[in-house]
Amino acid sequence: MRVNENILISSLTTIRLGGPARYVLEIEKPEEVREAYAFAHQYNLPIFVLGSGANSIGHDEGFKGTIIINRMRGIYEEKLEDSVKLKVMGGETWDSVVEYACNRNLTGIEALSKIPGLAGAAPVQNIGAYGQQISDTLTEIEVYDSVTNGYKTLKKADLQFSYRKSILNTSEKNRYFVISITLELKEGKMPRPFYNSIENYIAVHNITDFGPKSIREIVSKIRAEKLPDPKEKPSAGSFFKNIYLTNEEAEIAELKGLPIYRGEDGNKINAGWLIEEAGFSGKLLHGIRVNEKASLVLINESAKSYNDLAKARSEIVGKIYDKYGYWLEQEPVEIK
Repeated sequence: MRVNENILISSLTTIRLGGPARYVLEIEKPEEVREAYAFAHQYNLPIFVLGSGANSIGHDEGFKGTIIINRMRGIYEEKLEDSVKLKVMGGETWDSVVEYACNRNLTGIEALSKIPGLAGAAPVQNIGAYGQQISDTLTEIEVYDSVTNGYKTLKKADLQFSYRKSILNTSEKNRYFVISITLELKEGKMPRPFYNSIENYIAVHNITDFGPKSIREIVSKIRAEKLPDPKEKPSAGSFFKNIYLTNEEAEIAELKGLPIYRGEDGNKINAGWLIEEAGFSGKLLHGIRVNEKASLVLINESAKSYNDLAKARSEIVGKIYDKYGYWLEQEPVEIK
């Protein structure tokens, strides 16, 4: 376990905001997780578990506690009768896991290509994109339980997955540290019809190969066209969650002329569409630029403080509510 002191949160997060964290602990072995929690408890310090920093935002005053980062790496493959099980250590970069699976012609996570973050963070908010989500293939996770001070396995049903939610970010938030995740994938292809943007790309480029590697390449190119690289343009990824509606709410929204996407995971309004229609695309608000091609992404162009981001967020949320009657919910978590 590596112990670091007074590290700027802005250096750990992709939106590059935040003052110093008292301690930053880097975990390289499962047994070190218990040591890290014991370290924090010894000094009576709060704990924040951080992944790659792609979905986290720091505050100007910093964090007078302990940030724990998962650096455990490894992908272990087990062939079953008609599927393949992958046990992935939580410190693996998520996109490297998708690449590994696609190179073996395994389907189930190819549409999740280029989502930033670590594998251990994937089940926390049930990451999803282009018609797939991690809960489709995840079977279990290995965790450290900070309440019982022990290690255990949680099955998929235990996690109570829903849209961008699990017990890891709701009812049991901050209780578990994810050591590894296990996925069950199959050889083959993602079933059609694909998500609209994938189908459109296929039609324009006359693509006939729909294997995992091909879909990964398509998704990667779509995302590259729309989403800025946080290494070049600091952001926290998608900043707002899409809005999910009941059937009755969806019917009312359609009567108002709002586009409703009806899928297996429910009825939703694309939050990015609302932001675009409200006239925010490309605008600079308090040093925060609303990305022109993907309005869900807020780019830190010149903001120096969390307060700048808060002002930009407030303007967007307020106008969307005034115009459409929906409150936008922030997706990135805050380190505080």
